[in-house]
Amino acid sequence: MNILLICNKSPYPPKEGGPIAMNTIVEGLTDSGHKIKVLAVNSFKYSVDINSIPDDYKKKTQIEGIFLDLKINPLDALLNLFTTNSYHVQRFISKEFEEKIIEILSKNKYDIIQLETLYVTPYIETIRKHSNAKIVLRAHNIEHLIWDRITQTTKNPIKKFYLSHLSKTLKKYELEALDKFDGIAAITKTDADFFKKTGTKTPIVDIPFGINLNKFPLSDVEYEFPSLFHIGSMNWMPNEEGIDWFLKKVWDLINKKMPDLKFYLAGREMPDWLINNKKTNVEVVGEVESAQDFINSKAIMIVPLFSGSGIRIKIIEGMALAKTIISTKLGAEGIHYEDNKNILIANTPEEFVNQIEKCIKSKELCETIGVNARKLIEEEYDNKKIIQKLVNFYEKII
Repeated sequence: MNILLICNKSPYPPKEGGPIAMNTIVEGLTDSGHKIKVLAVNSFKYSVDINSIPDDYKKKTQIEGIFLDLKINPLDALLNLFTTNSYHVQRFISKEFEEKIIEILSKNKYDIIQLETLYVTPYIETIRKHSNAKIVLRAHNIEHLIWDRITQTTKNPIKKFYLSHLSKTLKKYELEALDKFDGIAAITKTDADFFKKTGTKTPIVDIPFGINLNKFPLSDVEYEFPSLFHIGSMNWMPNEEGIDWFLKKVWDLINKKMPDLKFYLAGREMPDWLINNKKTNVEVVGEVESAQDFINSKAIMIVPLFSGSGIRIKIIEGMALAKTIISTKLGAEGIHYEDNKNILIANTPEEFVNQIEKCIKSKELCETIGVNARKLIEEEYDNKKIIQKLVNFYEKII
């Protein structure tokens, strides 16, 4: 098949959740013999010099990037309060990006045009005018649900009011858009079921995030035990919100019981408040050169998420590397886990303390949970199987 992927961020380099998820699709489809073209949004938030991308990747993806200024304009944000338009989506509308799509479609015929995330869907009408390809939404999340959950946990009344407006307008846009696609590939069964319940006639399939197991070999390198760690981009609000909660509500309790235990924080865009934190034994590592090496060097992954949607890619990667994960129920949402078998679930400060204490007392328990986690990934998240399921879906809607 000839497939065009229109992405809200460049899939390369795969340094955070969205790009990693897109890149596994790119790699999986090209490895299966399909012809791929990638058009990506470039922005200050995820800026990529296309010329710096390796030649072999450029050759197999024909990747191009168009810069969009996605910075929040205070006046536009204020004026948006008096409309029913989604400010989240509006920021992605660009004449230059539209012209690039038209140029690409005038030169090539595609079987499938896949829109990576809701934010690039304003170009559906343009695509329909210039192509007969089937249009598929790759839904990484239920976008409005993320913002609805953030709104619910926000205490500041003014901020809460504005976030409520953003959530409602995004929900309106998202639900109205569902019937405009020829197919929807949701990243979890939970999300797929949500979309089906809206009554849309658009065919829907759940296509989870897949792992190329050859790129996730089990490590025999010695790791720091006991130790806690979190890895994730801090420019994603649910991550920042979750770590803030964990440090304020949980860490002092843990530090009091286990004064020698360290908590390592890795990821892009660490905020100043976190870099300058004075919590005992909390080490802010920041962006790491190799996420795998970092994960392999530590013992227990902490995922304290209370908002968000979709699937937590870092949990899948941690499981693939046979790590014990302690996550909230919402953080593990969309993953076919079994609590106390291949993951540990905690939702309150006391539950986090108890689960951590249980792990610290038994390295054997941690390793057993890690082995079971790896088995789950091998059975259900092998990228080869997932890509074949996606291709079968393409063929069905064509």
